[in-house]
Amino acid sequence: MADNVEELQKTIKKYLIIGVALIALSGFTVYLSYVELPTHSLNILVGMIVATFKAALVALIFMHLNHERALIYKVLAFTVAFVIALFALIIFSHEDPLEFKGMYAPVEQQQ
Repeated sequence: MADNVEELQKTIKKYLIIGVALIALSGFTVYLSYVELPTHSLNILVGMIVATFKAALVALIFMHLNHERALIYKVLAFTVAFVIALFALIIFSHEDPLEFKGMYAPVEQQQ
C-alpha cells in the first residue's frame, strides 16, 4: 500500500488511467460488433483478443496479480493451457462428430 500522499496519488492516477483504458476497450469491442471482417471467425478472434487484453488488465492491476509470486503464474499458466486443451477438444468433436450407422433406422431394418 501507499505510505505517503504522493504514492497514493500515483496509485489513484494509475487506476484512473486503467479504468479509462477499459472503458475505451469496451467501446472498441462494441464497435467491433458492427464491423464485418472477411470471416465470422476473424470477428470472433479479434473480439476474444480484445477481451483477453481487458481481462489481463483487470487481473494484473485491480486484482494486484502483478505483485504475486512465481507460483501464482505457474498455476495460471496451467489453467490457461487446460482451457485451451478443452476448447481444442470441443472444436475437434465439432469437426469430426461420431456417427453410428443404423442407430436411428427403424427396428425392422436393423435385422
